[in-house]
Parts: sequence; C-alpha cells; structure tokens
Amino acid sequence: MRATKIVIVFLLVLAILAGLYGIRLIHRGFSAKDRPSTLETTLARMARHLAIPPGARKATNPVPPSPEDLTQGREHFADHCASCHANSGSGQTEIGQNLYPKVPDMRLPETQDLTDGEIFYIIRNGVRLTGMPAWEGSHRSDDTWRLVLFIRHLPQLTAEEESEMERLNPKSDADRDEELQEEKFLNGGPPPDGSQKKHQP
Repeated sequence: MRATKIVIVFLLVLAILAGLYGIRLIHRGFSAKDRPSTLETTLARMARHLAIPPGARKATNPVPPSPEDLTQGREHFADHCASCHANSGSGQTEIGQNLYPKVPDMRLPETQDLTDGEIFYIIRNGVRLTGMPAWEGSHRSDDTWRLVLFIRHLPQLTAEEESEMERLNPKSDADRDEELQEEKFLNGGPPPDGSQKKHQP
C-alpha cells in the first residue's frame, strides 16, 4: 500500500513538472533561435541512445585507417557535410547555428565518445526532429565508414587539411563567378564588380 502511494506521488510530481515545463515552452515560443535546455538535451541524447539497436552500437569499422581512406573520408565530408558541420567539424556555419538544436561541435566528447557503430548508424539513419538527414539511400556503406574515420580525426585536423577541404566545398553560381573574376583580376584583368562599385564616387 505504501509503495503504491509513493508511485502515485512520484507520477503526480512528474506530471506537474511536465505541465510547468510545457507552459514555459509555450510562453517562450518555439523559436529555432533558442538553445535546448539541459533537460531537453539530456532526454534527447537518452532517446537517441535507446533508438540505436545494440548490435549497431557494437559494430566496428571494417575500413582500415589508411591515409588513402582518411583522405577519401575528408573529401566526402567537405563535399557533403561541411555545409552544416564546417570543415573543422565545429558546426560554426550559417546553417548549423540556425538549426534547432544547433549542430554539435564534433570534435568534443559528445560526439567523440560515441562508438564507431553509433556514428555510422546516425549518418545512415539521421536523427528525427533535428536537421540531420538519413544518408543510407545515397551513400555506399564504405563511404560512410570512411566518414567515421574522418570524424575520429577531426580533433587532430591540421590547418593545411582544412584549407585543402575548402576547394571541395559546394559553391553557388555566384561564388564561382566571384572566384573567376578575382582570378582574372590577379592575372591582369579588370577589378571584380564589387571593387569597381566601391571605387566609384
């Protein structure tokens, strides 16, 4: 009888706390500009952990950590992932910092402490209610494992490697046009359009 009362009181307190949290959320709004609370972050990480099957968590990377495979992983990351995650894995991009939740800094323990299998599963299946898409249908398994290799390497990424990645980042037509104008200017051509406008009285 006493155990039943304790359970009822616990559930009642939990319901009151959930209600108060819900009221607070509604009062503040559901803006993507906010950062998730500690409670929300903890619950989301617990849910993500539980959503990954135990077999997937224990999977080991079958791709050897060779320089060639690491280079391929780096190139793939620059072309497909850096728009949100940044070449450095910091998440400091226009997209990454305007999502809810913000894109994590993949160099930190929150990502690096995940198993290879967990990282692989997240890339392949995405994460619901975040900006992380599922890539299983468009990426080969080996390419995903090479990404896992590169993500492990992010804390040791050199400035030279990061610079090399910049040439592989997706560019818009406007970006390409600007680069072409700058290259022509450096080879003795007219100044880029923006420079001409700046110097006009």
